[in-house]
Amino acid sequence: MKIVIGSDHAAYKMKEHLKNYLESKGIEVIDEGPYVEERVDYPIYAKKVCERVIKGEAKYGILMCGTGLGMSIAANKVKGIRATLAYYPKMAELARQHNNANVLVLGGRTMGFELAEWTVDTFLNTEFEGGRHERRINLISEMEENL
Repeated sequence: MKIVIGSDHAAYKMKEHLKNYLESKGIEVIDEGPYVEERVDYPIYAKKVCERVIKGEAKYGILMCGTGLGMSIAANKVKGIRATLAYYPKMAELARQHNNANVLVLGGRTMGFELAEWTVDTFLNTEFEGGRHERRINLISEMEENL
């Protein structure tokens, strides 16, 4: 599995931690930055990560900023992205099962590393249920086409 990650300055340490964590589990990680802990504009990194997911260069994306809110907003502007902010594993599980989320967003200032690991693991190991949820995903796709 290949994952693409990115953050802003507020979640830089979490990004680095999760990159190492995922690599230790044998997951290939594409790091879209930033590469130093200096103030940056989060939409730049949201776009980079989401473009890789849309192009099929990674199965999923993981984005992080201070709260996760800004990254969620920015990521969901990219056509075909279903980014979900998840502060705990159950949110990540339901986002995969019901919404077929393809980008997980975490808050670097709102959760610790261990909770982030648990949430990431849940996201990556949960499958989309399809069925009645597929119809809703299709309605979202239609919204993207008609706007």
